[in-house]
Amino acid sequence: MHRRTARALPAINAGLRPFAPRRDADRLMRRMLSRNGIREESDPEFIDDLRFLLREVTRVERLSALGWYSFYADIEGRLRNRARVRRIIAANPAIVEESIVRPIVVVGLPRTATTLAHRILSAAPGTRGPKLWELMHTSTQLADREARKVIRGVDNAMRMVTALAPAMRDIHPQRAEQSDECAFLLPHGEQHLARAPMPRYETWLKTRDNYEADYQYLKQALQVLQYGRERARWILKCPTHLGHLSLILKLFPDAMIVWTHRNPVDVVGSICSLVETSRAMHLRRLDEEDLLDIGRMAIDTMSSLVERGRNARTSIPRARIIDLRYPALTADPPGVIENLYGSLDLEWTPADRDRVLAATERRPGRPHEYTLYRYGLDEARVQAAFGDYGNLADPPIFGSSV
Repeated sequence: MHRRTARALPAINAGLRPFAPRRDADRLMRRMLSRNGIREESDPEFIDDLRFLLREVTRVERLSALGWYSFYADIEGRLRNRARVRRIIAANPAIVEESIVRPIVVVGLPRTATTLAHRILSAAPGTRGPKLWELMHTSTQLADREARKVIRGVDNAMRMVTALAPAMRDIHPQRAEQSDECAFLLPHGEQHLARAPMPRYETWLKTRDNYEADYQYLKQALQVLQYGRERARWILKCPTHLGHLSLILKLFPDAMIVWTHRNPVDVVGSICSLVETSRAMHLRRLDEEDLLDIGRMAIDTMSSLVERGRNARTSIPRARIIDLRYPALTADPPGVIENLYGSLDLEWTPADRDRVLAATERRPGRPHEYTLYRYGLDEARVQAAFGDYGNLADPPIFGSSV
């Protein structure tokens, strides 16, 4: 695996430190709103929730200068995108009449082939996955020149991430024009914990009762992206969706859920490694306690998502959820995906088979290396956290499966 972080990262942080703004969350939020022409009274709950996140960021004692700029830019970008969506809908009220028909929602723990399934399904005839740049800059059809400018900006940001954290090339490379996950649009979720330990925010996520507003925003964003364009079935994906299945089906009543399964023992170490790489880029240093906290956070948050998903599916019609088992997928990718297409009423062509084979081909390179023990975990602790869920990676499993 490539180095987790670039050798130049300490020097970059040292150079940025004198220019980092004072960490006064309320003052900085006022500055963001003013700079972007946003009035707080126009969207008070959304803004107040992001202010809480910003306050928790300021409490992270070892946040580096680069980590601070990363969080600050991310929060401002989410504010700006939200304001853009609201402004577009205000100017074009017919957007809210757009029907999001039979979307396909890919859910599952990270590192369980959700990205593979999402990107393959997003390339099927008659489907569309929101691209990374569209999730970060949601708009109706842009002029080619303006679209190229946005895409170039997002790609430059992604290249900077891999320059500062080379291991991301092995773990999760991203490009502006690839379909990506809804976490880049949804304002809150476990994705923020991957960058820094924020215990109060972690607790807040578990007790928050305003997720319906977040998913209403996701629906509005899809309506904006669909407006004036050819209709297609949306392909959505995000680990956070696993904890909100009932809410997804409330807002998208004819949605189909594709749940990818893999034994957590084989997954958690990889998740921890991803989080370690992200936190190493955002914090001044990582010590043994940080690694132990990464392990604790990973099994706490991920097992909670699985538990909530399993509880929700007891009241969801069996035919609405398709279980995609990782061992079966890796053993026969074209066969499993062809069956998945059939279950989702998608057209399967020889070109799709070629795409699946190309996407699942093992390429030469540096493997993503990780171990549970580095994070204070072992198989017994992971199994205890997830209960019998590990058995779902192998047949027989509940519900419809492919």
